[in-house]
Amino acid sequence: MLIDTHCHLDAREFDADREDVIARAWDAGVAAIVLPAVDAGGFDAVRALAAAYPHIGYALGIHPLYVDRAEEGDLARLRAALEHALDDPALLAIGEIGLDFFEPGGDRARQERFFAAQLAMAREFGLPVLMHVRRAQDTVLKHLRRTPPPGGIAHAFNGSAQQAGHFLDLGIVLGFGGAMTYDRALRIRGLARGLPEHAHVLETDAPDIPPEWIARGRNEPAQLVRIARAFAELRGEPLGAVVARTAANACRVMPRLPALLARGDVPVSASRAR
Repeated sequence: MLIDTHCHLDAREFDADREDVIARAWDAGVAAIVLPAVDAGGFDAVRALAAAYPHIGYALGIHPLYVDRAEEGDLARLRAALEHALDDPALLAIGEIGLDFFEPGGDRARQERFFAAQLAMAREFGLPVLMHVRRAQDTVLKHLRRTPPPGGIAHAFNGSAQQAGHFLDLGIVLGFGGAMTYDRALRIRGLARGLPEHAHVLETDAPDIPPEWIARGRNEPAQLVRIARAFAELRGEPLGAVVARTAANACRVMPRLPALLARGDVPVSASRAR
């Protein structure tokens, strides 16, 4: 089954047609979608979408690019939200958290403080982490070694093969999506080809990181089908094997995910029902 392990369906880019976007994903064969929050203001939105659609799960966290605008009390708000949601089977992880040293002007020390605090919550609550790691792989690894979470995903991974191995050693798998579909993305494509079978999960990061065939368009979870096909072609493997294995990897690193998948069949969309 196809699982989009990282998608921002709560983003304003989907406000005009969110229901249709979700229906297209189900029609395309996507079995589950995971929505990470990016700030405290988005906690309710991802929870509400998960409540409305049985095969949507969510994560709660504060994204590194939102740390500078976050309030000091937002970490306490996150803790309270996690405590409140622990019995919710749709809560799958803590995320999107991590570090971003690519965008200029960010407060790196504050990013690291928020990241460290959220890793500590992941350990406390026994939840995996969904991580943003951009130009900060070694620093993220430093924090993971200090406070190892119970697994997780480094989404849109673009580090070296050596760094990838260190993440895998810590129980973190790597997310591959639209960036992998560009011929010029040599390092990402090399990782997709060469890493072991247990290393990968699939994602869209919709509405961002569109694949090559819609390079200037809005990404959406239905594109995961062609992304999976491109991934299979890179590895020289059957599509069915890739779909099954990446789903198994997602379920391994997000242990609550199988229960979400068991919540009945994926709904029939309105277009398919007519």
